[in-house]
Amino acid sequence: MTPQSYPPFAILLVDDEPAWLKSLSLTLRSCAGLTNIVTCQESRDVMGLLDRGGIGLVLLDLTMPHISGEELLKAIGECHPEVTTIVVSGLNQLETAVRCMKLGAFDYFIKTDEEDRIVGGVLRAVRMKEMERDYREMAGRLASGELQHPEAFAPIVTGDRGMLAIFAYVEAVAKSPQPLLITGESGVGKELVARAAHALSGCRGKLVTVNVAGLDDTVFSDTLFGHVRGAFTGAEQVRRGMVEEAGDGTLFLDEIGDLSIPSQVKLLRLLQEGEYFPLGSDQPRRLSARIIVATHQNLAEKEGAGTFRRDLYYRLRTHQVYVPPLRERTGDIPLLLDHFLAEAARALGKKKPTPPRELAPLLATYGFPGNVRELKAMAYDAVSIHREKMLSMDSFVRAVGTAKQTATSPSSSARQNPFAGFPDLPTFAEAAGFLVAEAMARAGGNQTLAARLLGISQPALNKRLKMLRD
Repeated sequence: MTPQSYPPFAILLVDDEPAWLKSLSLTLRSCAGLTNIVTCQESRDVMGLLDRGGIGLVLLDLTMPHISGEELLKAIGECHPEVTTIVVSGLNQLETAVRCMKLGAFDYFIKTDEEDRIVGGVLRAVRMKEMERDYREMAGRLASGELQHPEAFAPIVTGDRGMLAIFAYVEAVAKSPQPLLITGESGVGKELVARAAHALSGCRGKLVTVNVAGLDDTVFSDTLFGHVRGAFTGAEQVRRGMVEEAGDGTLFLDEIGDLSIPSQVKLLRLLQEGEYFPLGSDQPRRLSARIIVATHQNLAEKEGAGTFRRDLYYRLRTHQVYVPPLRERTGDIPLLLDHFLAEAARALGKKKPTPPRELAPLLATYGFPGNVRELKAMAYDAVSIHREKMLSMDSFVRAVGTAKQTATSPSSSARQNPFAGFPDLPTFAEAAGFLVAEAMARAGGNQTLAARLLGISQPALNKRLKMLRD
């Protein structure tokens, strides 16, 4: 197989008519982008070719000298059950078609059928083979639980077991030509996961990223598919779209949940047919890039509400990854904090500061609506104003306090009141006791941190603790 060949397994065309072999080969190449094709005119050579390996799909004529197509179909099923066979015959007989299907044929076509029908059947068989390969590889990788290429995930700082399981899944499906859907809140690192998948995919081209949020249908089409000269007023030059720019690489579409319905239709066609039309052109072009999409929105809910097409949703979710928010993996906070402090120090030309022991526990009490991106911003801000050897917690405390204050708006203060609706209110002493106990639990028993959470001095907290023990 040459580097440009697709699919990764060979497709063997068997027919004693050289003109038909040439015609079918050209059709599969031009209409379906299938280039890994082997032809055979001699039926007696078929089993030898299969014995050498590398062939995954056979298109077989029935009426041939020496060995008939039905005999070959039976032999392939017995000796090479892993090979998928499609019959393309000149015989339009129901009984023959039924016999072939019973012998294990994946499909049956008549040579006089329209090209699109035959090509569609071949593409279905190719996709089935690819999904079988993906399943076997994924099952093997997930069963072993070990990463073969951990270096691809080096930019993602984590020690969380759930994240490591995600890495194993991504590595297992990275070579699949099917779309990969990455979901998760803003700032969790969806693009880093996409970059890892691209690095592991084996794609020769580059990763091209397009944020589709806010693009109307015309701009979306022009951005992805490009246009020819004269396609619209002002189109004086040909423009390459991002699909063509990605070439044999990966096209990463971020914020896919914001696409309009007309744009969703065009994306669906691109995925289903593997072709697209630049604006102003009536000549289709083939998609050769892997598609990865990401969104912070819940596509299942959008599909249920009718704002996201069901067919596109099920097309995109063939392989899907959910990246959990930072608040669900607080064990990563110390690792990320250390990483971002070092990164910020390098970027700002400073020596890496030493964070106080109470900092990571303090941050673990915060919900991080901006996730990893928000923690990075906090670290950079703290390093930019850092002067002493020990890093000050003041900027972190202000950031966390401001965020919590903003979250508790006046309109929601009554709803946020923990005592609202209580039939019997606690006394001041009891309420203070509950607050102190909760703060100590969140701080892991650290009095300095608990005092900061309560907004009181450590001596005042110590006094309260003594009162509770007495």
